[in-house]
Amino acid sequence: MLIDSHCHINFPELADQADLLMAQMRQNHVSHALCVAVNLPELPSVLDMAERYANVFASVGVHPDYEDTPEPSVAQLVALAQHPRVIAIGETGLDYYRLQGDLQWQRERFRTHIRAARECGKPLIIHTRSAAEDTLRIMREENAQECGGVMHCFTETWEVAQAALELGFYISFSGIVTFKNATQIKQVAQNMPLSQMLVETDSPYLAPVPFRGKLNHPALVKHVAEHIADLRGQSFAEIAAATTDNFFRLFQAARAAA
Repeated sequence: MLIDSHCHINFPELADQADLLMAQMRQNHVSHALCVAVNLPELPSVLDMAERYANVFASVGVHPDYEDTPEPSVAQLVALAQHPRVIAIGETGLDYYRLQGDLQWQRERFRTHIRAARECGKPLIIHTRSAAEDTLRIMREENAQECGGVMHCFTETWEVAQAALELGFYISFSGIVTFKNATQIKQVAQNMPLSQMLVETDSPYLAPVPFRGKLNHPALVKHVAEHIADLRGQSFAEIAAATTDNFFRLFQAARAAA
């Protein structure tokens, strides 16, 4: 069995196909999916997915790309995280690629999420793009290792991966690892300990080869795991079993909610 550790099946591209997505997951032996929040106004649609389907979990958070959106407080995130289907805080982090200028608000929002995760005892889902140095610095300053979490859709260097692993964080690979020119990410997938690895789709985006350019969905996480197995010279069954175990070890609230 496999788990899609990060998807957005509440997004318009996928939401009206939810029953079909669940059937495709079953056909491809994908047992669970984590539907990840990106802002507060759309949170009800995330929670709705997790309430409708017993094998879908939810998170609570505000993505760093959303500038003009209600800003969460620590208390608000902690309160929302009490929902029985919520197993994580995020996605949160820093993104200096899409937005420029004074991004201090991003850094403050990131700190808010880390503090909320530490308070409620649920792990973080971290997004970082073109901001690895500041991401790691803030993680250390805010003692993010106390709550742990995952660096999702990892696209950074092996050195960044090592720093995150040393803080006890997991590394999650999306369909990008299957792309021909993703040499840096393939190296990380080959070198890192299997005990801290997760797989994801980040759907509806980033469909893996051979579906690149098409609509992505949780069932396609199988192709991510298969590619990593080939890169590491391990069996698909071994990658599937380890990443599934890792998911439930990291997201402990998922055990109770499953």
